Amino acid sequence: MAITLAAASSCTAQNSSAPATQQEQVPSAPPEGKYDAYYYRRATLFAQLPITKSDIVFLGNSLTDGAEWNELLDNPHIKNRGIVGDIVQGYIDRIAPILKGQPKKIFIMGGVNDISHGVSGDSIARATERLITLIKTHSPRTRIYLQSLLPINNDFGRYKLLAGREHVVVEANAALEQVAKRQGVTWINLFPLMADSEGKLRREFTNDGLHLMGPAYLVWRDAVKPYVK
Repeated sequence: MAITLAAASSCTAQNSSAPATQQEQVPSAPPEGKYDAYYYRRATLFAQLPITKSDIVFLGNSLTDGAEWNELLDNPHIKNRGIVGDIVQGYIDRIAPILKGQPKKIFIMGGVNDISHGVSGDSIARATERLITLIKTHSPRTRIYLQSLLPINNDFGRYKLLAGREHVVVEANAALEQVAKRQGVTWINLFPLMADSEGKLRREFTNDGLHLMGPAYLVWRDAVKPYVK
């Protein structure tokens, strides 16, 4: 089932390329049985928690889910909408309650779980561009910030499905940067801030090669802080 959300009559300069009258369908709720149990627990909770026009939404996977963004950025209007294990299509499937609230800003990060499922960098970029188009169409006053994927470090040997896939992270980031330029949204490149000299996630920032320790979140916080106002 899908719903059509009415687009506002005007938009910000950032979102000026969004079609003013286009009415794309947005899934009203994630389809049953498509994702794991945790996804549905979180998505159904988020659907009950209203988003307002003053809110700043952090949309992502476990990397986003793992932070206390309102505390890190000292802003009670920040809403964490990260879900462990989520993919970009999963964001699209649960975006309706967010768009209904017409939030002030949305920060997007996603794609590493797609990579673990064998998805290419270009496919991640296409799905992300579809997500951005939906946001621009149905919440045109919302400012969008697209964040790069973070480096991974397979030296830990923890995530076999990411082994040998480091190059896809780089390819996805290159494609995502082009999406940001094409769509006129803000690109935030976090990759070099988290990478060592070999392009791997710095060992002091992780204990499994993928997820972040506290100091890494402080680096991330400092990178996005200028955009959170």
